[in-house]
Amino acid sequence: MDDKRIVEMLFLRDEKALEEAQKQYGRLCHYVANNILNSPLDAQECVNDTLLRAWNSIPPNKPQKLGAYLVKIARNVAIDKYNQSKAIKRRGSENALVFEELEELITKDESIVDELTLKECINTFLRSLSKARRIIFVQRYFYHSSIKEIAKNNSLSESNVKVILSRLRDSFKNHLKKFGMEV
Repeated sequence: MDDKRIVEMLFLRDEKALEEAQKQYGRLCHYVANNILNSPLDAQECVNDTLLRAWNSIPPNKPQKLGAYLVKIARNVAIDKYNQSKAIKRRGSENALVFEELEELITKDESIVDELTLKECINTFLRSLSKARRIIFVQRYFYHSSIKEIAKNNSLSESNVKVILSRLRDSFKNHLKKFGMEV
């Protein structure tokens, strides 16, 4: 079943739409949540929460790309869950590294960085990258993939991935400055 039909079913409040969404995008949402939480059980809970949030947000939202919409929800649910538990187990996890890598680049002062400006800045930055670099950036900072996983997926050494990510962070930092964002 295609995305358009599933969204139509959600608009009609047909619960079969959730089953179809789970069938088509459940594994991807689980993958993203598990990369953030490093817990298959918590990741499954995030998938369930994702489907509930989708049910509650469609309508009024009408996503054109349901998979991207669900993955974004799953990612946000997992990050919220991670932030709730970070006081207990923050240090030493792969996610702590991902968050720390970006934390130093993006200011926390919401008066300086509004969400739309940040989205446009990130999109502009991603468009400026080669396809290979864009894939590595997204794998690390959206999907929270480990260095080892990125290296394997892109046929690179782990040290090469670390260098690429370091350079990408530097480029992103410069890009943020061009957008007038304090870093």
